[in-house]
Amino acid sequence: MTTLLMAVLALVVLGTLGLHLGSAGLTAWRYLRPAPKGGYPGRPFVSLIRPVCGLDRFDAETLESSFTLDYPDYEILFCAARDSDPAVGLVRDLIARHPEVRAQLLIGEDRISSNPKLNNLAKGWAAARADWIVLTDSNLLLPPDYLDQLFAAWRPDTGLVTSPPAGVRGQGLWGAVECAFLNSFQARWQLAADQVGLGFAQGKTLMWPRDVLERAGGLAALGHDLAEDVASTKVVRAQGLRVRLARHAFAQPIGPRRLADVWGRQLRWARVRRDGFVGLFILEILLGPVPPVLALLGLGLGVWIPAVLLVWYGLEIALARVAGWPCGPRDAVAMVLRDLALPVLWIACWARRGFDWRGTAMLPVAEAEAAHPVRSGASVGATE
Repeated sequence: MTTLLMAVLALVVLGTLGLHLGSAGLTAWRYLRPAPKGGYPGRPFVSLIRPVCGLDRFDAETLESSFTLDYPDYEILFCAARDSDPAVGLVRDLIARHPEVRAQLLIGEDRISSNPKLNNLAKGWAAARADWIVLTDSNLLLPPDYLDQLFAAWRPDTGLVTSPPAGVRGQGLWGAVECAFLNSFQARWQLAADQVGLGFAQGKTLMWPRDVLERAGGLAALGHDLAEDVASTKVVRAQGLRVRLARHAFAQPIGPRRLADVWGRQLRWARVRRDGFVGLFILEILLGPVPPVLALLGLGLGVWIPAVLLVWYGLEIALARVAGWPCGPRDAVAMVLRDLALPVLWIACWARRGFDWRGTAMLPVAEAEAAHPVRSGASVGATE
């Protein structure tokens, strides 16, 4: 073995271990440190917009959490593309049960992009009365101080506040694997990146000052990439502003999952990252313990592999305990299964671009526009 190859393998071992330790430490610090001073002054009026599409296991709980926020002045705008959507009846019941909260259900679809979620949200953005607009997915469980946590992350150079979800209540082994992907992998890296000033948007929560997105062309500007997460990051950075993350991730109940569910979801998200930030995605092959284990074997130091894995997963489990994420024996097994899947997902991601989401083909913007030209402003359905 050449000296250069040995040096490269040694760098892989030390570099990946260093990144793992650093990202875990930075994320743990967010949960352990005292709440930082700053944030946005006052508690301004907020429009909370939640798109619905179908009914999931926890929707009654997560959507009702919209009504229990400890915040003095906000409105809720639920958006459904069709009156026949199964979630419409639930939303109407929730609104009727909480007359003390300003809330309305908007039905219809505006073809502002090839992204059906954005098309559903468009009427909510147009109807919102506030200068601060929070787009929140239907499967996120909002704590009472949700809006206050978002404003606490605000700084003068901020264009968007966001947050990754934290998977909770995963049922069965594959539910635990989904949580392992969401928490000590994806949330860890997003929160750690924000700690060093490299925040990336996550579509579960997007808090916009209306003028920032309007300067970029409005909600339709978020249709320029495969997902609004990537487009939001680019829109903010193009204006010389920063994406910042709430201090802690917000809970998303997971429930049961099948292997096919987990694989399909993770492959979609991987393709979103590949399409939006290909340079960073190339480096993802170095994440997880597989590269340092292979490098140790190449160096003839396989005897050190158990110690490396003990440190690796010990750090991850300790982080999960600090953050309040699932971290029992089943979750430790799930972390290992997740890490075995990471290089396979990375390779599979290069097979094609785009993916299917709820029956809609999501393609890179040039391909999508060629296949389905956007009809801006074409309204479908009614509003109530």
